[in-house]
Amino acid sequence: MGRVDGKVAFITGAARGQGRSHAVRLAQEGADIIAVDICGPIPNLQYPHAMPEDLAQTVKEVEALDRRIVAAEADVRDRDALKGVLDDAVAQLGHLDVVVANAGICIMAPWDEVTPEVWQQTIDINLTGAWHTVQLAAPHLVAAGGGSIVLTSSAAGLKGLPFLSPYVAAKHGMVGLMRAFAHELAEHDIRVNSVHPTGVDTPMGAGDGGELLQRWIGEHPRLGGMFVNSLPVEVTQPADISNAVLFLASDEARYVTALTMTVDAGNTQY
Repeated sequence: MGRVDGKVAFITGAARGQGRSHAVRLAQEGADIIAVDICGPIPNLQYPHAMPEDLAQTVKEVEALDRRIVAAEADVRDRDALKGVLDDAVAQLGHLDVVVANAGICIMAPWDEVTPEVWQQTIDINLTGAWHTVQLAAPHLVAAGGGSIVLTSSAAGLKGLPFLSPYVAAKHGMVGLMRAFAHELAEHDIRVNSVHPTGVDTPMGAGDGGELLQRWIGEHPRLGGMFVNSLPVEVTQPADISNAVLFLASDEARYVTALTMTVDAGNTQY
């Protein structure tokens, strides 16, 4: 019997990277999946955006585990579209038990090169999108008699990493959102936690961002140490984060709520 056997999990940003990894890991342990991703271009990204075929691959990998999956293209900024997809999927699968607010973007720039557009779209996707996800999903968890909500934050949600000011602001905001929801939803036996990875080997880490970061660190060497992990690893794997999500989603964490769970190789612990 799997650790989340019989549960239904709603995951945003599920086409690839951490989102796909979470979907597959939870399916391996018995969950059915609701998978959502924008699967299209987002202005200003420094790495390739997700495509419809990425979401199709997530479906293929979950179905290969003999689990059900309902997948749809939706933008977490579009509240009405997200609600329609979620409500329809819950009607198909019968209930909802786990929510993973994972969708997000990361656009690097020095503080004086951040444009209003980059600031707004980062806040809209990473923070407001998470708020949409949790607020729209919570009634389904209440109806199911409880559940688990996990918000994907970052080491940048606990420390002020440079060249990431919009991302840092959004990820810090997710911690406040998590804590507020954790206490308000506790009476419904709903647990709310956040996970805080260091760098993860996903498409978000590809593209021009890494080269730009190295250039800026070269120009501001006193800041470079902020990105160094204590354990001898530069990046973690998506599965490392998925194992933390699985624990928080499972009944093993039945009394764990309002926790900022780091999977950061010691990056924030000093």
